[in-house]
Amino acid sequence: MSEIKLAAKVRENFGKGSARQARRDALTPAVIYGHGTDPKHVNVDAHALQLALRTPNVLLSLDIEGAGTELVIPKAVQKHPLKRSISHVDFLIVKKGEKVTVDVAIVTEGELAPGGNMLETLQNTISVEAEATHIPTEVTVSIAGLEAGATITASDLVLPAGTTLAVDGDIAVLQVIGASAEEPAAEGAGTEA
Repeated sequence: MSEIKLAAKVRENFGKGSARQARRDALTPAVIYGHGTDPKHVNVDAHALQLALRTPNVLLSLDIEGAGTELVIPKAVQKHPLKRSISHVDFLIVKKGEKVTVDVAIVTEGELAPGGNMLETLQNTISVEAEATHIPTEVTVSIAGLEAGATITASDLVLPAGTTLAVDGDIAVLQVIGASAEEPAAEGAGTEA
């Protein structure tokens, strides 16, 4: 995964009023923390950040005006409940070669065995540990030909090289449910009077 470069400015003022002013100026307030450093409060261009965060677990290179560059991943993203715009972001500092634990989307491919079976998704994401500069965007699992009663657990997932599970391997991720038999007609329905 390549890193996305974004410009950031150090925030001098804090509180609701300054955060609202930043948002009016098309900036998103954020905090950068990790590796025993003091938190850095910054503002990032809202539109560029919105585009960058479309990629889950994106690796960002923040060029902080007058304070150098930090390699970060988004740890918590707060959105406005109605507008769905990003109102605040917590960034975690990472170093090249460092392992981080992140949630990665599970994507299915293929078709179930014929017979009207249904796929039940028990987990949409799975926690994995991966190198900060090589975080997978998704984990793909094949459901081709699976029949009723089949269950796929976390340990059945094929993870990219250098990525390990950060959860118990016995956790059920997907299961196939058999087609339900037709219910008998209600008593007296369809009989002539």
